[in-house]
Amino acid sequence: MATQGPIPEIDDPMIDPRTGEYAVIAPGHTFKSVTQKVAGIVLTDNTPMGWLGGLFLAATVAMGVVIAVTWLVLKGVGIWGITIPGAWGFAIINFVWWIGIGHAGTLISAILLLFKQTWRNSINRFAEAMTIFAVCCAAMFPLLHIGRPWLGYWLLPYPNSMNVWPQFRSPLAWDVFAVSTYATISIVFWYMGMIPDFGTLRDRAKSPLAKYAYGMLAVGWRGSTRHWIRYESASLLLAGLSTPLVLSVHTTISFDFAVAAMAGWHTTIFPPYFVAGAVYSGFAMVLTLAIPIRKFYHLEDLVTLRHLDNMAKVMLATGSIVGYGYGMEVFMSWYSASHWEYFMMWNRMFGPMGWAYWVLILTNLAIPLTTLWSRKLRVNAAYLFFLSFVVNIGMWFERFVIVVTSLYRDYLPSSWGTYRATKWDYMLFIGTWGLFSTLFLLFARFAPMVPMSELRTMLPQTKISNGGEDAKAVVQEAI
Repeated sequence: MATQGPIPEIDDPMIDPRTGEYAVIAPGHTFKSVTQKVAGIVLTDNTPMGWLGGLFLAATVAMGVVIAVTWLVLKGVGIWGITIPGAWGFAIINFVWWIGIGHAGTLISAILLLFKQTWRNSINRFAEAMTIFAVCCAAMFPLLHIGRPWLGYWLLPYPNSMNVWPQFRSPLAWDVFAVSTYATISIVFWYMGMIPDFGTLRDRAKSPLAKYAYGMLAVGWRGSTRHWIRYESASLLLAGLSTPLVLSVHTTISFDFAVAAMAGWHTTIFPPYFVAGAVYSGFAMVLTLAIPIRKFYHLEDLVTLRHLDNMAKVMLATGSIVGYGYGMEVFMSWYSASHWEYFMMWNRMFGPMGWAYWVLILTNLAIPLTTLWSRKLRVNAAYLFFLSFVVNIGMWFERFVIVVTSLYRDYLPSSWGTYRATKWDYMLFIGTWGLFSTLFLLFARFAPMVPMSELRTMLPQTKISNGGEDAKAVVQEAI
């Protein structure tokens, strides 16, 4: 019988000597210590200067959205670089990219909850917040792209005297329902999960304003058995509703491309390929947020290397699926014997914008899929932070390649051209980075970004054996 080799770094207190895996939460924590650490970030009287500096920088960048949208409303979408045949341009590229980033939050919150994966507990709260803020940024682009955003409500089926209804056979109308449903369920799931923690903040707050604000948000939470039963039931119900959305939302968005009779778009692999890419970029953004947060707020004992390792594994799996999708695109362009498909793929690789295709291959496949097999790199926070930027850059270029290189040289050589974004395209896109960062920094300062109630369930004190003195000790410590 083969013997198990020595477990590396066995003296590290964060490694379980029985399994060799990093702990999900550092040993030594109690109910009181978890509450003090998380609530102290929100209820502190001294706002960190680093947070204020970050908020000022993010808000300054977010002003780009205000300026670009104002000029867009005054002048029209002609200020963008959209031309025939590349009429979708940055707006749809950025829409798909931001929606993809929002997928990891729902996956971590809903699917991992249903599968009882406890390692989700430390990261699910700010992953859910990331989802909501990413959807806010994403929804902006198609609304502006229609040219008259103040008439966007025409896409909704409401009773009107003109008897004009949306074209329900268009996937662009499907997006309205998919994204709005996704946003609604995500907001309800996110808020409901914070209700127990809002009750804790209400009870610990010293400022009358904070007591009133968190008391309103806690909606009468008392932590009674009846409240917990209803909370658990509602969590499972919302998780069950959210799980299909992970697959359906980006599948619906992929239909924007797949139902078009366009070389490079009209393919059945787009739905799973888009979903895998969304989870891939979403987990990359979670790493982008989690690594600085755990360092800045000293949360290394709650957001441990186990979380980083598991997220890197998910990225490795979904990145492999994305790589399979790239391979199938190349294979089918040859196997289909369609000279339109063949030319599209040749032009995508070696045409005037072929550099973008090779950038996405480098950033989405070559760098991540050759390094994430190493456990040392999967638990290296600095490397994962760098890699998260690489992957998100690569996933943006994937959308750029899909949209631009399939459109700018279509069936009519007389309409060929080269797509070039304008300064207003860049200003609006970079401004959404600032908007996203501003919303997230406000959330991190005024809401519990790590779920105290869920972390307490992972502590040894919750495993009461005799219900006597142990139970009394647990109750006393919780108080």
